Amino acid sequence: MRRAPIILVTTVIGTTGVLMFEPREVTPTVASSSSSTASQDATVSKSGSTTTATGAAISTQFGNTQVRVTIEAGKITDVEPLQIPSNEPQSVQISNGAVPTLRESALTKQSAAIDSVSGATITSQSYAASLQSALDKAGFTAADGSTARTTAPTESEEHGHGGGFGGDGGFE
Repeated sequence: MRRAPIILVTTVIGTTGVLMFEPREVTPTVASSSSSTASQDATVSKSGSTTTATGAAISTQFGNTQVRVTIEAGKITDVEPLQIPSNEPQSVQISNGAVPTLRESALTKQSAAIDSVSGATITSQSYAASLQSALDKAGFTAADGSTARTTAPTESEEHGHGGGFGGDGGFE
């Protein structure tokens, strides 16, 4: 019977601590090429009917995301990741799993307005932002006129890591 008050007090303190927790706010920014040796400047090159454009490096709390897009005869034919979030081992795992799906979505939709991958929201949004930057530099407009944001969401916009409860424990 003596343990009941101790357990009750501990439960109240623990619950209060969880309810008072506020995640840190991180504002993503476009990384400069000097901030990372792997970063490449946002560039455009044309050869015949092929245009290759490198998007801006989008910085998030999990690392930079940057892509290069190839456009042939007015169609997106390839999207190559130059940088993916890699500040933590789990970021690398999540990003490596999401990038093929994001690439396929961009090729299918012919736009940067791609679907987010569940459990990889920050990676998805920063990938789309870098892709939109590259498409803008190449002068490419999606057939339906769709565009993506040119900044990645903050952690607070997505309600914390992984977008909520019940996920796979993803951080992006």
